[in-house]
Amino acid sequence: MQVSSKRWRTSVGIWAFGIAPTRFMPGGYKPELAKRDVTERLKWAVEGLGPLIDGYEFHYETEITDDNAAKIQEILAPDHHIAMICYGLVPNPRFQYGALSNPDPALRREAVDHIKRGIDLAAAVGANYIYWPGNEGYNYPFQRDYARTWGYFLEGLAEVVTYAKEKGVLFNLEHKNSEPAMRILMRNIGMTLFIIKKLKEMGADVSNVRVNMDWQHLIMNGEPLGEYAALLLSEGLLGHQHANSGWGTFDDDNMVGAQFIEQQIDILRELLKGGYDGYLGFDLFPYTEDPVEAVKRSVIQMEYMLAVAERMNDEELAAAKARADAVGAYRVFWKALGLDEEFERQVYEKYSRR
Repeated sequence: MQVSSKRWRTSVGIWAFGIAPTRFMPGGYKPELAKRDVTERLKWAVEGLGPLIDGYEFHYETEITDDNAAKIQEILAPDHHIAMICYGLVPNPRFQYGALSNPDPALRREAVDHIKRGIDLAAAVGANYIYWPGNEGYNYPFQRDYARTWGYFLEGLAEVVTYAKEKGVLFNLEHKNSEPAMRILMRNIGMTLFIIKKLKEMGADVSNVRVNMDWQHLIMNGEPLGEYAALLLSEGLLGHQHANSGWGTFDDDNMVGAQFIEQQIDILRELLKGGYDGYLGFDLFPYTEDPVEAVKRSVIQMEYMLAVAERMNDEELAAAKARADAVGAYRVFWKALGLDEEFERQVYEKYSRR
């Protein structure tokens, strides 16, 4: 198997190198890392990953601030850079009832200002912005006035996406169905597209709005990776990738290629076919694994799956798809993995023995 000549820019979230806290392990599986600030963890990541990762992603004000941004850039120079600034109010308990959708108008204004400051920093360092509204939603039926909550949310979002356009910053929307809010407002790709449509109807300039596909968020929803990538590419809306995997019911953020391998090869084919030119970011949460090794393994396994994707015979696969021939399509898929006619012959020979 030969490595692909296709070279997407790569990025990784610095949160992969944290203490890895969970509900039942609030102190984290790696409490010793609590003594390291973000700059120390960044040095560790950059030294360990070297050229495998081009850019790094940071949550605004919890990982990157206006005060430490210059130090972060110094650590990354000259071979690396800040790729993404991410929305940072999700873990703030003051916004437990939402930020843009909070019932308190003062907190809503504070949230808008927070996002604008993050956009300002993204513009200053040449990064894009990711908005994952994990705290915008509710936990129980009857808890919120749905129409009013959505009105608050869209009003604030319209203001910040227009601001991002003015600043020349690509604004990526990232959906998820739950956690920490049990019912997040922007919970699937369809709802994400609905939001973009509503923002446009409200007069917001959405020309800089894109979608970040977090693979495990789609897998949790039963949303097919390849199909949704193809649709977003056809609409010019695919802005970023958060590559990972998991068991399918929770946001595991496991290594790329650990589960749902066929869907990951499928999306890589669609990214190639559709001319995707954004980052291939890695959003990992290695609970008990060495994060440097987990990221390395993810890059290597992604590259192997990319090589498999390119090795699939385009003409044979297109012919199978034209007939809606799943058997023929999987013959092409498995042949790329090494299942050739000689192996098939050996299988028949094995089962012919009596």
